[in-house]
Amino acid sequence: MSNKVKIGISIGDINGIGLEVILKTLANNAILDYCIPIVYGHTKVASYHRKALGLPDLNFHIAASASAANPKKANMINCWEEDVKIELGSSTEIGGKYALLSLEKATEDLNSGEIDALVTAPINKFNIQSDTFKFPGHTEYLQQRSGGADVLMFLISEELKIGVVTGHIPIKDVATSITKENIVQKLKMINDSLKKDFWIEKPKIAVLGLNPHAGDNGLLGMEEQDIIIPAIHEAFDKGIICFGPYPADGFFGNGTFKQFDAVLAMYHDQGLVPFKTIAFSTGVNYTAGLKVVRTSPDHGTGYDIAGKNLADPTSFIEAIFAATHIVKNRREQESLLRGQLRSGGKIIETATDVKDDAN
Repeated sequence: MSNKVKIGISIGDINGIGLEVILKTLANNAILDYCIPIVYGHTKVASYHRKALGLPDLNFHIAASASAANPKKANMINCWEEDVKIELGSSTEIGGKYALLSLEKATEDLNSGEIDALVTAPINKFNIQSDTFKFPGHTEYLQQRSGGADVLMFLISEELKIGVVTGHIPIKDVATSITKENIVQKLKMINDSLKKDFWIEKPKIAVLGLNPHAGDNGLLGMEEQDIIIPAIHEAFDKGIICFGPYPADGFFGNGTFKQFDAVLAMYHDQGLVPFKTIAFSTGVNYTAGLKVVRTSPDHGTGYDIAGKNLADPTSFIEAIFAATHIVKNRREQESLLRGQLRSGGKIIETATDVKDDAN
């Protein structure tokens, strides 16, 4: 039996660039040295995209299930049988319907352990809405389906790792959602993920302010004084090495972010704008806090370039590598802990600095 990581891939919106970046990624056989890719979609839809884009032929192994995947080929699980109308570059109800069918089957296999990780191609958050999908995005859907108590949208790259306290909510609701408890919880999740998933022994985390100039000592808002600073102190007392709050503009403009292993932003665009500016083509969206592993590229459906053979697969490739890396790190950590238990030794801090109480 192959011990390579099984990576499930949901195809996203069939009218976007999801299948283009998937096909371009899997056209390079070198990817098979690292993982077993399993695409949840349909060969006819993939063939349509391949022909429309003029891409080289890619022969999928048709697998009846993830357990039947061929470790030496790119695999496809056909999630439906009927013909599908594809309208490249358009948001349609059909595009949302089949994106959800792919995601549902892949998530089912992820939760049952049939695959080791899931890489999701971009969906349209509007046309995918249905009786079974009433979520702002992948993150919230996977949290509910995987039973996660809390999750963290964690954008990762070699240059920068950044999480957010509030994710897909209206900007008018951000300030009231910033609480000391939420900040401490997100700091704990970043800290745990850096240790468990990335093997950073003593991570150092920066915390951004909410207001311009981090409130200017209360002149431009009291959230820093009343909420964020007390949260930083509490987290530090719990063993989390964190500092701040830093004004977001200067923090990225003068390169201060390079001094930290990760950054906690207060809201979506405060974190994602600098992240995509710094690491747009290589960035990966990782959902930390789940028992399962899920990553995605940090771009959207790309309707404006769909069908034009212009989509860059780099972020999708990085998402596959990140998922594979995290799964292997978790496996090695579990192996170390099992070895300690078998030897009768006390569980102490390992190379990943994982503690049995985890605060």
